[in-house]
Amino acid sequence: MGRAFVYVILGGGVAAGYAALEFSRRHVAPGELCIISEESVAPYERPALSKGYLLPENPTSLPQFHTCVGANEERLTPKWYGEKGIELILGTRVKSADLKKKALVTMAGETITYKYLIIATGARALKLEEFGVWGSEAENVCYLRDIADADRMVKVMQSCAGKSAVVIGGGYIGMECTAALVTNKIKVTMVFPEKHLMGRLFTAKMAEFYENYYKERGVKFVKGNVLTSFENDPSGKVTAVILRDGTRIPTDMVVVGIGIRANTSPFDGLDKGGAKLALEKGGIKVNGKMQTSDSSVYAVGDVAAFPVKLFGNDIRRLEHVDSARKTARHAVSAIMAPDETGDLDYLPFFYSRVFALSWQFYGDNVGEVVHFGDFLNSRFGVYWVNEGHIIGAFLEGGAKEDYEAIAKVVKTRSKVSDVGELEKLGLEFAFRESQKLIESTVTGSGTFSGVGTGMGALMEKPLYKWHATAGVVAAASIAVFAYWYGWKRRRW
Repeated sequence: MGRAFVYVILGGGVAAGYAALEFSRRHVAPGELCIISEESVAPYERPALSKGYLLPENPTSLPQFHTCVGANEERLTPKWYGEKGIELILGTRVKSADLKKKALVTMAGETITYKYLIIATGARALKLEEFGVWGSEAENVCYLRDIADADRMVKVMQSCAGKSAVVIGGGYIGMECTAALVTNKIKVTMVFPEKHLMGRLFTAKMAEFYENYYKERGVKFVKGNVLTSFENDPSGKVTAVILRDGTRIPTDMVVVGIGIRANTSPFDGLDKGGAKLALEKGGIKVNGKMQTSDSSVYAVGDVAAFPVKLFGNDIRRLEHVDSARKTARHAVSAIMAPDETGDLDYLPFFYSRVFALSWQFYGDNVGEVVHFGDFLNSRFGVYWVNEGHIIGAFLEGGAKEDYEAIAKVVKTRSKVSDVGELEKLGLEFAFRESQKLIESTVTGSGTFSGVGTGMGALMEKPLYKWHATAGVVAAASIAVFAYWYGWKRRRW
């Protein structure tokens, strides 16, 4: 028993949806493309799970957040796939792969062959058992990676309104789930081994702001500690968590967000002459076209380790939705139009929204740290300067044009001659540099190709479109100055 396709996307997450849309726009023929997914629903915007889906009132639900609404694109419902002749093979797990035969074998024993394969298997949530802690199968212990997890978490939260929860982990999932729990009127204690929240990104000063914000909403923190065991009632429910130092925290539910691991299986253990794919940074290594060591196989999203031009082609595996969207589209372009597709030039981009807060980060957080802005009023930012150039920027509470400006200075690695002046200017520095780039583009002395952002605006088109006439140039220059002057009057 088997089926054959020209193109197969393995994995049904964010990347699969964006790849499908790109295939459609490049006029893939009906019957040529299929998506194989372990989930029972068509691809959806996974960030919605830790945000709108968990709200106690008017929660976001499917089909509202099927891909590709996260980038203001078409919403790809199951009906859309049917109309395009794209086959969805849902609720199906692939147990093995033979790269030489270009064949995948499902748990049900079906063989699916391909000419081109896109691996979009994403990542799985790390389980407590992998760290020697047993008992996460209890009905009130929750993880959050897919919609089934979210449904379970909603059910448990509804039974715990007015009660308490312990969140294990101080990263993205920990912060976003804590915000959701508090919104659902649940008292939260966060436990994590780092010195402060978001230890992989935040500086101590940044973390202090967010921790104080959470404390004002009743959240308690236990830092520098880890979970070692649970206490359970006779029915098996967790009633308390026990930490490494012996601390006992009573609780009505537990949410675990301790990281993810790329889903490289079934490609990291091939045998019987089936060949293997090169692995790196915990994922599947690809080139700038998202092509693996097997020329007919591509990898995208969380599972892909790809060269980032901005970092001197250093191989990175980026665990964020923006990377999933853009690497998926690039892989399809490389397959369908190889002669027209160069290497991906991607600006790493991350964002989060919790409570009334919203931040964006671009680039890399290494080098000298320069804080700026108003921490008291939730409008602040950070630059990272390395060897005299900005290589990373973070902004909390910005407007669209603010985020575009900081993205631009990171993408162009703007030079910094005086760190003290950079701290004083803050966001104004980004706008000044943006204006210089605009002027150099107008005069023909330089160009700017755009950068990847959450809105998708800067990767796909220049920030401004200019026409080579004196009148337009003059008008635009006046407009830019007027905007900058108006911005300067803001209190940052």
